[in-house]
Amino acid sequence: MASSLENLETQLELFIENVRQIRIIVSDFQPQGQSVLNQKIQSLVQGLQEVDKLKNQPQVQDVHVPLEVFDYIDSGRNPQLYTKDCIEKALTKNEQVKGKIDAYRKFKAHLLVELNNSFPNELNKYRAIRGDERPMA
Repeated sequence: MASSLENLETQLELFIENVRQIRIIVSDFQPQGQSVLNQKIQSLVQGLQEVDKLKNQPQVQDVHVPLEVFDYIDSGRNPQLYTKDCIEKALTKNEQVKGKIDAYRKFKAHLLVELNNSFPNELNKYRAIRGDERPMA
């Protein structure tokens, strides 16, 4: 027996195909095609009813879709690219943060050198309190 998620996926695929077919019928509408259009709209409604029935299944209730995915769909982009874009954004942000961390480390090293040059006794006391017994050279 197919799982609830598989059933939902099948229903959504059928729904998408019905919408595509309706779009084709409507874009080149002929009066003799009214009965076909009515059938497609009826199957669209039935598909939505099936999706509504599946929403109460435990497997389906645990699925959370980020709202940004719907923005992708609304803008005509493939929702499968959402994950790729998220990873690329995370990598970019990671590089930025790594650069900031490196800059802070360099600043700290430079600050300690300058503090040691200006206040060697105080810096040694600070290091002793902190537990770092190594004096600055």
